[in-house]
Amino acid sequence: MEWIDEGIVLSARPHGENAAVVTLLTASHGRHAGLVPGGQGSKSRPVLQPGNRVRAQWRARLADHLGNYTFELMASQAALWLDSAEVIAIISSACAVTEAGLPERQPMPGVYAGLATLLALNDADLWAPVYIKYEMNLLQALGYGLDLSQCAAGGGADNLAYISPRTGRAVSREAGQPYHDKLFPLPAFLLGVGEWEAGDILQGLDLTAHFLSRHVFANPHSRILIPQDGDLPLARQRLADFYRKSVENRDSEVA
Repeated sequence: MEWIDEGIVLSARPHGENAAVVTLLTASHGRHAGLVPGGQGSKSRPVLQPGNRVRAQWRARLADHLGNYTFELMASQAALWLDSAEVIAIISSACAVTEAGLPERQPMPGVYAGLATLLALNDADLWAPVYIKYEMNLLQALGYGLDLSQCAAGGGADNLAYISPRTGRAVSREAGQPYHDKLFPLPAFLLGVGEWEAGDILQGLDLTAHFLSRHVFANPHSRILIPQDGDLPLARQRLADFYRKSVENRDSEVA
């Protein structure tokens, strides 16, 4: 068995003395793992950083075997952002959520395109809102999409301000006001309007975290990434903490 495909490195975990088990999100073969002999070596480590784009060749004797990978580096994404803690945290979270959330070896071309688009951004200010939209795209691809098209209470698409934590449907400001403490606020940037700051990003992360925890990670396929049912990957938790601290620092400066 053999194939060649483009892929994005999601993780590289040590295996034995010098090999690594590398998981990719590939364009045509979905989330797919393989063994890289010498993957812990100095030549391989820079190539196998999460977020890097590679051209991969996978070989195995049988289709259900782990198989071996060889790689050609196409783009080193993380290396471009070493001076931005925010972007590095987003890359780490995106790769961890993708690996933990997707079924193995099932083509997900829309998810691959979304992650590739995120990683190709060259404006640091756009990474956070695009990342939240990527998580929404991931939920949609897995059958748990949020509905921002119109008010769940029977109204139209005007003045949407909340999301129901039960149904994932949008609610208008008027209909949701009596229940505002039980609904998620809907950041305006998710509707394509307005600007954003750390508090808006944190609201967006809290929103998608609820549905990821409730649906995608309720019965995780990986206890390495998700130790307990409903947990989020540690990299995703650290990303939310990054923005939470930003909000706290801003509030303390204002006070």
